[in-house]
Amino acid sequence: MGTRRFFATTSRGLEDVLAEEIRALGGREARTAAGGVSFTGEPALGYRANLWLRTANRVLLHLSDFHAPTPAALYEGVAAIPWPEIFPVRKTFVVDATVRDSGVTHSHFAAQKTKDAVVDRFRDSQGVRPDVNLLSPDIRINIRIVRDACTLSLDLSGESLNRRGYRADPEEASLRETLAAGMVLLTGWEGRTPLVDPVCGAGTIPIEAALFATNTAPGLRRSGFAFQHLSDYDRNLWDSLVTEAKEKRSPSAAARIEGSDLSPEAIRSAQRNAGRAGVSAVAALHTRDVKEFSPSGPPGIILCNPPYGVRMRPGPGEEIFYRALGHVFKKRCAGWTAYVLSGDPDATRHIGLKASRKFPLMNGPIDCRLLKYELY
Repeated sequence: MGTRRFFATTSRGLEDVLAEEIRALGGREARTAAGGVSFTGEPALGYRANLWLRTANRVLLHLSDFHAPTPAALYEGVAAIPWPEIFPVRKTFVVDATVRDSGVTHSHFAAQKTKDAVVDRFRDSQGVRPDVNLLSPDIRINIRIVRDACTLSLDLSGESLNRRGYRADPEEASLRETLAAGMVLLTGWEGRTPLVDPVCGAGTIPIEAALFATNTAPGLRRSGFAFQHLSDYDRNLWDSLVTEAKEKRSPSAAARIEGSDLSPEAIRSAQRNAGRAGVSAVAALHTRDVKEFSPSGPPGIILCNPPYGVRMRPGPGEEIFYRALGHVFKKRCAGWTAYVLSGDPDATRHIGLKASRKFPLMNGPIDCRLLKYELY
């Protein structure tokens, strides 16, 4: 029950945001790395991290570090772990492997060797072995080998944490929930001024803003986590953390949160998503052309992920859309601060404004910038 080492993964560009979240949860020694943050804490912190972190994609529990220049060394290092004490033999598992600049040259081979070591340890100890399930395993083992240095971890999350449980079709929007939440946090918005998304699509940005403003733990509506399949899973502790999270939730937000989109179908989907997320009363979602966008009330934050790339091919339509967005910013949004996620600088130049700051972010495989515009 002593201190444990964890690593939380995130989208490139959100490492500092995630580190602040981890410190706020009580994580110690939070150190950023490319695509994630390492930290230490008590075992219960692994549960809290999965329940509360808004920008983490996965939370890994560190098991071992060892030198693995050969397949035999990799096998021995993995076999040294007392796997039958970590998860029951009836649970299924899979190995996720990453290999770079090492004597073990292929990730698939590294995963296979790791799997062999795990099942052999079970067979030697209990005479039976756990099954592998590539599609929906109970346990995910993570192996990373860089320049022959191997890090062995357990994935405590299972399904990626961006799967909050409120989107019926996870592929209906190109923006991950964790990235949307990270964008909200990057703006510095604290939930006391309006936040509006004039091209909200499936509603991910306003819904994530509403979850933040109501202090709703993003993991509350998930069906489960991988750590619940481990032998040392403490159900009473988890139930107490869930109860605590429900009690901390506020039924309302201090400021207006709004999303709109030209597509009635997208808005209907966004409204269903907001209902499943429990924020229908907080996030107002309605159909509106961006050309008609005219925010009212006290100034606040405009935050949006307008179409680019496969969602809007270069051409006259793209130019017309971005010129209209820029016109609205310049003519109707004085005093507001706008943030626009862009994966296409040729498109956003049609906005006709100079960004005061650019935050580099990765939207999946797309190299993006979150552009900040001070609207005077």
